[in-house]
Amino acid sequence: MTWTTTRDLDAFEAATGDFLRARPAEHTVLLSVVSSLRVLGADAYGEAAPSFGWRRCGGPAAVDAAYVWTPPRPVLLSPMPDGAAADLADVLAAARAGVPGVNAGRAAAEAFAAAWRRHGTVRTAARRRLHRLAELTPPDPAPPGAARRATPADRELLRGWFAAFAEDIGAAAPRDARALDDRIADGRCLLWEAGGRPVSMAGITRTLVGTARVAPVYTSPELRGRGYAGAVTAAVSQAAKDSGAQEVLLFTDLANPTGNALYRRLGYRPVEDYLVLTFE
Repeated sequence: MTWTTTRDLDAFEAATGDFLRARPAEHTVLLSVVSSLRVLGADAYGEAAPSFGWRRCGGPAAVDAAYVWTPPRPVLLSPMPDGAAADLADVLAAARAGVPGVNAGRAAAEAFAAAWRRHGTVRTAARRRLHRLAELTPPDPAPPGAARRATPADRELLRGWFAAFAEDIGAAAPRDARALDDRIADGRCLLWEAGGRPVSMAGITRTLVGTARVAPVYTSPELRGRGYAGAVTAAVSQAAKDSGAQEVLLFTDLANPTGNALYRRLGYRPVEDYLVLTFE
């Protein structure tokens, strides 16, 4: 059982496609990142070329683990056996690849980190929880205003909001506006508009294997606490279902009890906890 690594997106998709598509909720981030690389280009997340890997466990088609790395962001890990995570940590350390951290379900992240401590220190940067929409319950009463699809006229406002969202969660800012332009063109970004101006936004990933994920959700600090985020999240969740998504997912920050309570009221239920770990 050995890891295969590559910079060839086609080879990665050929090897891991069945594995990733078999459990789309668990692999939601890997699937959406691979889709973005395919649509937007290999440099969608940074100047450095992305890298990929998978591990086979007995037969030519028996993949049991995979990763996607788009520098400078952390390495994304699929759920995997502890031994696979430990082996991958040693493979990447031996390659002197300068891995900045990992983003994964708790079990895979902790197994990787335990092995990585032989090579350097590990710090927990964020604790997140993946949720699945059960029965959507929009806010009642709804705040003033209504949802609408973002248009190219909203581009500069949304560029600022996407960057502010990334700063809020400690993530790298968007490399450029390609991903935003793609969302606007596809109708995958909604605004809540009140008093004649946009006050909150929510985006949604492409529906892949029947699954879509809400991200990001952002309201300017001075406008928070008025119900806009809940209203626009409910609207984008319903829009995803109306467009054919069988499952709608989202991540919350476990350090934000207000956000977690909000999404529970909307009908989202916990699936799995995730860790974002940084290596120093």
